[in-house]
Amino acid sequence: MLDHPEEYYSHYYHYYSRRLAPKVDVRVVILVSVCAISVFQYFSWWNSYNKAISYLATVPKYRIQATEIAKEQGLLKKAKEKGKNKKSKEEIRDEEENIIKNIIKSKIDIKGGYQKPQVRDLLLFQVLLAPVHLCSYIAWYCRWVYNFNIKGKEYGEEERLYIIRKSMKMSQSQFDSLEDHQKEMFLKRELWIKENYEVYKQEQEEELKKKLANDPRWKRYRRWMKNEGPGRLTFVDD
Repeated sequence: MLDHPEEYYSHYYHYYSRRLAPKVDVRVVILVSVCAISVFQYFSWWNSYNKAISYLATVPKYRIQATEIAKEQGLLKKAKEKGKNKKSKEEIRDEEENIIKNIIKSKIDIKGGYQKPQVRDLLLFQVLLAPVHLCSYIAWYCRWVYNFNIKGKEYGEEERLYIIRKSMKMSQSQFDSLEDHQKEMFLKRELWIKENYEVYKQEQEEELKKKLANDPRWKRYRRWMKNEGPGRLTFVDD
């Protein structure tokens, strides 16, 4: 300390930072954090899924079909049966609504961000299965290079859709949420070929420009930008 008095406080700090540091295993903290995030994900996805089902129950197309199925199976009659315990009109209405929602759940496969939550999609299971996913991806990539880059095989439907999805920069869930007729159109126009995709992309951009040109809100915005211009911050000296 006499030779290096300037290092006194740094040694003092390091000593007490180690003495007073919480004795908690970092692995436990990481595990608890991952589990907490996974629980939040699970309930959040269930909430989104239930909201999607509630919305579909209000769409006439799906509600009429679900009601017809419920009538055929006699589920609505059972809900209206009073028996010994008399039910109020609100209870009967709620029970009928639940029957319709359950039928929609069983008949409709929702894809994308509102799909039914799967346990394997949670962060905890993704972390546990990361080595398996990595090995499967390496094996898939090696097969891709061998079959299409080395042997020059023709792309199948799955490979063509994969290339199209990558060109559109869409995630798997976003691409799965597209309608089947859209994917058929992609294949029909051979969008896995780069030149065809560039033409399609330009067409979509032109169509978007036309829609914006005819949109009254966009017209008002352009008029405001032309007359008023973007806002500016000014500093006035008193």
